[in-house]
Amino acid sequence: MKALILVDIQNDFCPGGALAVSDGDATIAVANGLIEQFKLVVATQDWHPRDHKSFASQNDGVSIGDSFELNGIPQVAWPDHCIEGTSGADFHSSLNSNGIERVFQKGTNPEIDSYSGFFDNDHRNATGLGDFLQSRNVEEVYVLGLATDYCVMFTALDAVKLGFKTHLVVDGCRGVELNEGDVANAIETMKGAGVLIEHSRDLKD
Repeated sequence: MKALILVDIQNDFCPGGALAVSDGDATIAVANGLIEQFKLVVATQDWHPRDHKSFASQNDGVSIGDSFELNGIPQVAWPDHCIEGTSGADFHSSLNSNGIERVFQKGTNPEIDSYSGFFDNDHRNATGLGDFLQSRNVEEVYVLGLATDYCVMFTALDAVKLGFKTHLVVDGCRGVELNEGDVANAIETMKGAGVLIEHSRDLKD
């Protein structure tokens, strides 16, 4: 069984959003095209409380983009984004959300961030995505979305660790690129961990 994992295709990560990824909405056409090809499609959704401590606004003397420690874990300071119940946290209206069977929310604990769709950044708490996929006898996953160098990468890396044959649909991803080369480095990191790099045009049935 194969599953498609759509990572955080939300308004705040698309142009005009609070943490807009350059060309982020270009992922949507790729996602919609592949949704029709998979029997099982799941999505992750950043879903932060307003006082999430990964936000620069919640940390005195910390600016957006700074690196700091959040409860002993390395953390990037982000603008307030994907706050639960706001339009910024909604999936982009152009995404075929009707094709998504299950949504897994992450980043709900204000004390720790959750880049991966499977776990928080300390791997102490699971979102339920791994158990769900295993319950559906999924052996192979295809990952795309936002952003390549953060939530997509950590989702793909955890998928490999959990034993799934993992593919990155590279043209269905866009990155934050806080530092030049971050996206390229993320792709190399994923390749090194065993993630297979694919292009959506090669996945047509």
